[in-house]
Amino acid sequence: MVYRPVVDVFRTAWRNVWRNPRRSGTTIAAMTLALFVLILYSGLLAGYLRDMEANIVELEVGDAQVSPLGYRKDPDLYTRIDDSAAVVRALRETGFRASPRLLAWGLVAAEESSAGVQFRGVEIEADAAVSRISEHVDAGAWLDPAVPEGVVIGRRLSRMLGTKVGGELVVVTQGIDGAMAYELVEVHGILKSIGDATDMAGVFMLAETLRALVGVEEGVHQIVVRRPDGSDLETAAVELRRLMPDLDVRTWRELNPTLSSMLDSSRQAMGLMYMIVYVAVAILILNAMLMATFERIREIGVLKALGVGPGRIFALMATEAALQATIAVAIGLVFAVPTLLYWARFGLDVGGLTGVSVVGIAMQPVWYPVAGIETYLGPVASLIAIVSAAVAFPAVKAARVDPVAAMRHQ
Repeated sequence: MVYRPVVDVFRTAWRNVWRNPRRSGTTIAAMTLALFVLILYSGLLAGYLRDMEANIVELEVGDAQVSPLGYRKDPDLYTRIDDSAAVVRALRETGFRASPRLLAWGLVAAEESSAGVQFRGVEIEADAAVSRISEHVDAGAWLDPAVPEGVVIGRRLSRMLGTKVGGELVVVTQGIDGAMAYELVEVHGILKSIGDATDMAGVFMLAETLRALVGVEEGVHQIVVRRPDGSDLETAAVELRRLMPDLDVRTWRELNPTLSSMLDSSRQAMGLMYMIVYVAVAILILNAMLMATFERIREIGVLKALGVGPGRIFALMATEAALQATIAVAIGLVFAVPTLLYWARFGLDVGGLTGVSVVGIAMQPVWYPVAGIETYLGPVASLIAIVSAAVAFPAVKAARVDPVAAMRHQ
């Protein structure tokens, strides 16, 4: 029968695997543990990187920002996008989501404490289309048109000022006429930790309230933009610059190159981690297969003397390694899949990291890993590749054994 040689090789390989159960068990356990750890590691890291990017895109700067030329070097109250309504309309007509913001710098004071801040005037409905910051309120509530004097402040700013929801703040800034502008406002909400800039100096208020405070009737300093669904960041940036050649368009990667570089480096580190762990596993597999080869050197010599060809000997050794790898993959997935799915649904609480920031962006206290098929394919494919590479040398060595010398081997 055509399949008889395959069945014989498989049956013999299965018996050989369990000739030395301790050695085979150790090899399988090492592969299982490596696979389990790397699946969890890759899922958690992918989720962490996804959430870090989402934090800066969905809470801080958007996919891109549009501002007047020269504003970033010199953030002046007088440098504005005058016809901002036309710009926003043009963006929305081409599939982008956009929200204009008016910005100003100044001071806030509560009793004996004060701090320098950035006032951010937002249009609630437009802002909801580009940002999830309204869902990130820790105490109180987000801005409400019914409470025009209400402001929402950063977490660390509230601690520095010693104020809570319902507390009053005196805000001081410069008006468009050059005179000091001041107002008494009420803390309507306090944000969760987002990032250093927002946590320590962010004061959100209605755009109309900030316009009245500084005396600016038209124009904005910034337009936060989210790209159309399915569009990649670079393509969207090219389209934005084509639409607005006279304005400064920058993607979040250009606005925060340190974070961008860190995310890219972390993704590369995932591959390095695979290599380090699996090289250690490969050494173990290589050692186990070489020991198995030398222990059976006379047996291999007898098989070759009986007419078993080098190809079949090679297939026998490769099948032994494949069986061990298959068992390891099955056991690893049995433990890794439900663990990762559980964490993806309920999260992994790392509450001790609350308030910790990385390159200015806050780390979330609950991590939600990525549990898609790609999370499992990478570690499994890497394990199979390493096993294949590790078994090649002992399998070739066994296939090239001289039968006469092997039968005399002591």
